Amino acid sequence: MLDKGVSTATEDPQMFGHPKGLFYLFFAELWERFSFYGMRALLTLYMVQEIFKAIAERDTATAVVYASYGSLVYASTVIGGQISDKILGMRSSIFLGGILMAIGHFVLAIEDDMAFFTALALIVVGNGFFKPNISTFVGALYKEGDVRKDSGFTIFYMGINIGGFVAPLLCGWLAAEYGWHYGFGLAGIGMMAGLIFFWSGIKKNVFGDKGMPPSQEVYEKKVVGVPQKTLIPIIAVLFVPVIAYLLASWQANYVGVIFQFIGFAVLAYLGYITYSLDSVARKKLIMAVLITFFMTLFWGFHELSGSVITLFASRNVSLDGIMSASQTNALNSMFIIILAIPISLLWGYLSKKNMNPRTPYKFGLGLLLAGASFYILSISGASADEKGMVPFTYLLVMYLIISIGELFMSPVGLSKITDLSPKNIVAFMMGVWFLSSAFAFQIVGFISKQLAVESTDSNVGGLETLGIYTDGFHLIAMYALGAGAIVLVFSPLMKKLMGNVH
Repeated sequence: MLDKGVSTATEDPQMFGHPKGLFYLFFAELWERFSFYGMRALLTLYMVQEIFKAIAERDTATAVVYASYGSLVYASTVIGGQISDKILGMRSSIFLGGILMAIGHFVLAIEDDMAFFTALALIVVGNGFFKPNISTFVGALYKEGDVRKDSGFTIFYMGINIGGFVAPLLCGWLAAEYGWHYGFGLAGIGMMAGLIFFWSGIKKNVFGDKGMPPSQEVYEKKVVGVPQKTLIPIIAVLFVPVIAYLLASWQANYVGVIFQFIGFAVLAYLGYITYSLDSVARKKLIMAVLITFFMTLFWGFHELSGSVITLFASRNVSLDGIMSASQTNALNSMFIIILAIPISLLWGYLSKKNMNPRTPYKFGLGLLLAGASFYILSISGASADEKGMVPFTYLLVMYLIISIGELFMSPVGLSKITDLSPKNIVAFMMGVWFLSSAFAFQIVGFISKQLAVESTDSNVGGLETLGIYTDGFHLIAMYALGAGAIVLVFSPLMKKLMGNVH
């Protein structure tokens, strides 16, 4: 029963008890995630088998480029979000980002190395404008205190996982049957479909006055004789060749160096802020930083699914008649779709019993589950055949366990950052939270380089390759299990740092 003191009625059109605009954003995000995950499912295999196929260090090169691309994709959201808040507004930012990403996916269909890096750069810049704004747009559809907001986000995030589930299956099938570029092309079509849904919502006025520029004066303001609404897209396009160059220079790994400087700068600023706070605020900020660090570790292990685990599936997992290696990227989203509601109901049931674990315990359990998932892969070699191929069941169980770990950590992390951060630096801490995913890809790159197989043989695999992977998975499992154990041991102390934040 709704709280009579909170109004849920709005002047905006309604559908199924929610603002009608939610469902247009749902399909826009579904198709955008279709394009993103469809391309990601193919990316590592495409680099290994096509872009770097002529060099023995192809796994290393792929690891560096994949890590750099992933880091820049998430770091760009911090900049894109700021530009949207201050100048463009959500609508213009989503359109600009979506168009750049669609172009990037279609450029991937061109068989040329420089076109490949240009395409990745277009997707990086486009994602910076699109990703942070469409999620924010969902929240803007609801008035403050609207009790439907949480369920609205649940519906929206279901679209993310539906896109993440379907895309690897379809794009992976097209790439296997007809060629890589058909798979990339389908991802581009998905992005265009998302923009069409968003545009149709605007034409039907389902968003009301939401998502407009914060100030028309600032939007139209001229800089060097050019309105900012025009200047920003021009600057965004000019950054594309710069990012393409950074990605193509994998041997120098400029992106990794840049993120080292960013990391030191963020830590130094956090240290300064922490020192200047009172004791209560200082404790909460320390806890916010710890949550961000643990989440970074988890994503660093989790995002190996698009790199090392995809290569492992291609080279050492028996997939005949089941799915292709690229299609295995759908398994995580499949389990999220299946398990999200049951685990949410579990937390609700435990809350009624006053037994719902506080955030530190959930994070510790999430890291333990990540470690357990990699331990499953590490023991798969015991069931390998004479060709070094292991049963698909190991990979399936691994994704099941790590998906449960994700549901223990990811949904609660973001809300706790806003609760624990001092009010005057909430926006900064949100930026740090998004950057944590960017730094996670640097962990992915480091691990992937350690497990690189140096060979120009397109059919590389066998027992020797299996040994490299299973030994590496064992080390990852030990690190993740150790991190989870440390978190659980110190959880009582972390509870004190959090104060009244659950």
